[in-house]
Amino acid sequence: MNFFAHQDQARRQTRRMLAMFVLAVVAIVLAVDLVVIVLGHGRASTAGLAIISALVLCVIGTGSAYRIATLRAGGAAVAAQLGARAVPSDTREFAYRRLRNIVEEIAIAAGVPVPQVFVLEDEAGINAFAAGYTPADAAITVTRGALDKLTREELQGVIGHEFSHVLNGDMRLNIRLVGAVFGILVVSVIGRKIAEGAGRGGRDSSGAVIFGLVLAGIGYVGVVLCRIIKASISRQREFLADASAVQFTRQTEGIAGALKKIGALAEGSRLDSGGKEEVAHMLFGDGVGYSALFATHPPLEQRIRRLDPSFRKDELRAIAAAWSQPTLVDDVDAPGVSIAGFAPAGGAAPGAAHARKGVSLPAAQAELRIAPEGVVRQVGNPGNDDRVVARALRREIPDRLREAAVHAAQAVPLLFALVLNRDDGVRERQLALVAQRFDAGSAALTRELAGALADLHPMQRLPLAALAFPALRRRPRAQLEAFVALLGELIDADGQVTLDEYCLARLVGLQVADALDPAATRVLGRLKLGDVAPELKDVLAIVARHGHDDEAAARRAYALGLSDVLPSTPIAYAPPAAWMAALDRALPRLDRLGGAGKELVVAALVRAISADGAVSVAEAELLRTICAALHCPLPPLLQVAG
Repeated sequence: MNFFAHQDQARRQTRRMLAMFVLAVVAIVLAVDLVVIVLGHGRASTAGLAIISALVLCVIGTGSAYRIATLRAGGAAVAAQLGARAVPSDTREFAYRRLRNIVEEIAIAAGVPVPQVFVLEDEAGINAFAAGYTPADAAITVTRGALDKLTREELQGVIGHEFSHVLNGDMRLNIRLVGAVFGILVVSVIGRKIAEGAGRGGRDSSGAVIFGLVLAGIGYVGVVLCRIIKASISRQREFLADASAVQFTRQTEGIAGALKKIGALAEGSRLDSGGKEEVAHMLFGDGVGYSALFATHPPLEQRIRRLDPSFRKDELRAIAAAWSQPTLVDDVDAPGVSIAGFAPAGGAAPGAAHARKGVSLPAAQAELRIAPEGVVRQVGNPGNDDRVVARALRREIPDRLREAAVHAAQAVPLLFALVLNRDDGVRERQLALVAQRFDAGSAALTRELAGALADLHPMQRLPLAALAFPALRRRPRAQLEAFVALLGELIDADGQVTLDEYCLARLVGLQVADALDPAATRVLGRLKLGDVAPELKDVLAIVARHGHDDEAAARRAYALGLSDVLPSTPIAYAPPAAWMAALDRALPRLDRLGGAGKELVVAALVRAISADGAVSVAEAELLRTICAALHCPLPPLLQVAG
């Protein structure tokens, strides 16, 4: 099952959950009406029952909406409610740096924004969770126990598992599950309060006491039913996330080793934080200890055996007996993959980069060789090679730029510097705009960072922007909106926008929009391919024109792509003159396609862009940007050699 099928499956599960939730609510309303009828000895009027039913529905709906609204700030809100601490951008602690490195590498490999990272400092158990509505507002939280007790490979497996939840649409489903359970829980709480208040009112209030107690019981039964539903959905998604983590790292030892340590060590995956029951279904391991019926995770041994069929239970005793704290080796400067032709971050000569596996970074104007069917498989489905590429791309970014990307005060000037023009006159006008809209300090920092960017490879621009996103996201809404507006003005300062400028501005703007309003409903009803034929025609024509200098070749590429996605709908090749405006209009419409439709669109785009057998770096970044706008994340299109 690929990314698109997983997305459709997540939507089906959401619809099933909603249907079961509606049935549970209907059952609660009917049960409350029945109690009123019994206590009223059958004298309740139809109008009275209708009012009571409406009140119960209002209580449940308001409770659910309120709880979801409290999580509107995204994954960071969930982490903060459990008492997690954000990993500081300037941290020197090894465990924090290792965690941040792993998260950044996996995000770049997956083609998604780098999530915010949190740590539950007081939790000795091995656990983690991902929360948020979209990848742009995601947060990954790990326990101190996971940081201290897991090796890099094991922690990488755990983080890969959590990224699977990010990519497969589980986070939004998790937030909705939290809201559904909370809404029904409010009914139980109100019933208990009614009973407590009436109990102090004397003998004449016995009917109210009974009503309150029964209402509390009905609400509690509803909560139990919702938790059973929540547990059933969660168990299915955990197996999928385990398998995805293995595919991503191409080895089972990491995630299997983490699970074995959970089973072997006394703390296991237990959480002591308040509110753990609410997020139980989001966790990597069972943090609560529910019975089988309410268990949000499959049995631990079953998860291990799926990863390691030769597993024996006595291995856990051996791990416990031989347990000692892992030796922490600084992985920041550890040997790893390097990019051919690049000086490593430490400053060695360009020819010194070497590793068992090399990542060949092409010349800025070179062409990439890709397999179209392989590109479609990569969407939302990164493999080990993508991780190797991402680690190399990240490590070869100069230290000064990496430091600026994660620094709260320098991330915005860095992104401005990425779009500064090479012409001195245009650049001075751009810097004047930065000083006017932000401040002189930001303009000076933008100028300084532009110098450090001079030798940055084009394929490192988007990864560098991804590294800057967590620091950018922490800015107030007004500043973010001003930043996006100014970024657009800067790229248009010379009256023409290049492809790489458009890609950077469009991608950052999209991610900021998702982060500012993560709970917004992105899809206002699903569209079919026939509904978006005009938009699809424009996007294919733009891609074909940018990928081929020869008009005849562009027409052939367009026809190839169109034949894949709309074979019975011949539409003449007519690339729009205002191609940026056309893309900005078309992409939100294409984003409303279902998973199967998006898969065909991506396949058609890849077919058109690679019709001549080669893809330029700029074309590859355009493809990645379009995929991001469709919420179909695509890893960097580089091949691992060796």
